[in-house]
Amino acid sequence: MRRTALAALCIAAAATVTLTGCLPGTDKADSESKGPFAGLTGGEIADRAVEATKGATSLRLKGEVPDEESGGTIRIDMALSKKGDCAGTMSMNGGRTELIKTGDTVYLKFDEAFLRAQSEGSSEEETEAVVDMLAGKWTKTAATGTDAKDLASFCDLDTVLSEFEDVNSDAERGATTTVDGTPAIALHEQDGKDRDTAYVATEGKPYLLRVVSKSAKDPGDITFTDYDKPVPAEAPKGKVLDLDAMGG
Repeated sequence: MRRTALAALCIAAAATVTLTGCLPGTDKADSESKGPFAGLTGGEIADRAVEATKGATSLRLKGEVPDEESGGTIRIDMALSKKGDCAGTMSMNGGRTELIKTGDTVYLKFDEAFLRAQSEGSSEEETEAVVDMLAGKWTKTAATGTDAKDLASFCDLDTVLSEFEDVNSDAERGATTTVDGTPAIALHEQDGKDRDTAYVATEGKPYLLRVVSKSAKDPGDITFTDYDKPVPAEAPKGKVLDLDAMGG
């Protein structure tokens, strides 16, 4: 069994730009099943969810995933589109960053806690200078710049979902339920003590609505909403610091 679905989704949500793996499915047909997706196996439902989700022009990711580098948790709330635009926030280690990408420019606003965490190892004087200069202020940088490439790639929904295929897993159909008021069916996958659950919409297009991983190694909980809605990616108004001009 390939148990990469949740780990891959969580990695994508944590802005590492890679989403690989599978949604839950099952190799055994359930011809007795009734209601939503009657007669379909978990794998067949997953295939439909993959196709629908990859066909969306935009969506919003919200939830939390582990950060292997720091050992902490990354919280994300980000809308992104196939045009490569995005808008939202990412939080980790007590710090928060606002992110907007529109066109060829990435806009970032860091809070003080984030800047102090990132300045670990620097002198107190250097840290205070960075905090004083950047905390709470919008900055901009070219999306093609070395430091911005990963973020820019994450803002591209096609890139995030580029390897979201080849399901081939063996989970089971679960009960019908709702996710934020949307009717859904649960698909469960288990590997030892690890249990993953994906929720797929049962009305309208079979979009992926939520993925929950109860895994010691790759825990996470991500919701998928605002399918095909405009991404509120507009350049910040007022003064914006140009990091490229500053050599940042």
